[in-house]
Amino acid sequence: MIQRIRTVKPLPDYVLSVSFDDGKKVLYDVKDDMSLPGYALLREVEGLFQQVQLDRSRTCIFWNDEIDLPSDAIYEYGMPVQ
Repeated sequence: MIQRIRTVKPLPDYVLSVSFDDGKKVLYDVKDDMSLPGYALLREVEGLFQQVQLDRSRTCIFWNDEIDLPSDAIYEYGMPVQ
């Protein structure tokens, strides 16, 4: 089952606070993905990281046409918070 994201909030140091429909909340460190194609733009373009958006299906977050993260990766690899 694909997890649907309820909210996403950018935090300092390239960390995302993400909550899911099932109540799980995680912190996801995007720095771990900076070696992936296109992700360097998040550091190079001032303010881009803070422009994170949730797609209509709520199964993916994105910054532009080249940089996105699926909800299942965030759900699995994010650090759970209370």
